[in-house]
Amino acid sequence: MPVVSMTTAASSSDKTPSFEMTWGSSTSSGYCSDSDSDSEFEQYFTARTSFFPKIRKDTVSPAVKQDEQIELSKQELTVVDIQQKVKEYNAQINSNLFMNMNKDGSYTGFIKVQFKLARPVSVPTPKKGGNDTGGRRASGVKRRTSFYLPKDASKHLHISSRTSAREVIEALLKKFTVVDNPAKFALFERSERHDQVYIRKLSDTERPLRLRLCAGPNEKVLSFVLKENETGEVNWHAFSMPELKNFLRILQREEEEHIKQIVQRYALARTKMQEALAGSTPG
Repeated sequence: MPVVSMTTAASSSDKTPSFEMTWGSSTSSGYCSDSDSDSEFEQYFTARTSFFPKIRKDTVSPAVKQDEQIELSKQELTVVDIQQKVKEYNAQINSNLFMNMNKDGSYTGFIKVQFKLARPVSVPTPKKGGNDTGGRRASGVKRRTSFYLPKDASKHLHISSRTSAREVIEALLKKFTVVDNPAKFALFERSERHDQVYIRKLSDTERPLRLRLCAGPNEKVLSFVLKENETGEVNWHAFSMPELKNFLRILQREEEEHIKQIVQRYALARTKMQEALAGSTPG
């Protein structure tokens, strides 16, 4: 089955990440949508083996812990404070991802964002040659390819201190040519303290580079993660018809597998009890 893999360099380059088609049969479940029967043609490539996400080790911190987390964003910094922090920040890094001050008091720098997405993302299907298979182009039918991003994929972004969390999300989707609605995603800050991991969702107006500057370059103190914008329930109406059909296929496969396991478990127990009855003597 074909598996779509994505490679991207951890740099400030604005080059569009490359998508490579590779062949493998060990990890891909390769579900494909019924593109000929839908108004929107899509292809699905997945390296996941389950529709339901596994339990994650990351835990959302209690309210009291969240208060500790957002202290960084509440700090009032003067221009002198910012200059000093930028100088201290640059002295701690071992790469060329420096922060730079601007004359107007703002500053620019890099943030690294990790992707922790449980659902597939959609990108435009690459054009093949000059023609697009018959009259599909003429009819105006959109074609998309949906797939799961590689585990722990990440991207460095060069942003300003005025760049908001919402703008960071939009920039990430643009760099990866993702055509999904940006409202489906949210930016989180992640920190490790006392052998525990704390996660906090950033508001759309928060400034990630300001948080990065106040926390310093240590990724354990603060890192950024792009995840689905969970609101408690899955908004199934936000998915296209091919996506919903693909999810139903995965659910059906998992249901059949669970039924098979239960039947085998009871059959084994029945066999053992019958053997015990056959070996016992009445009395």
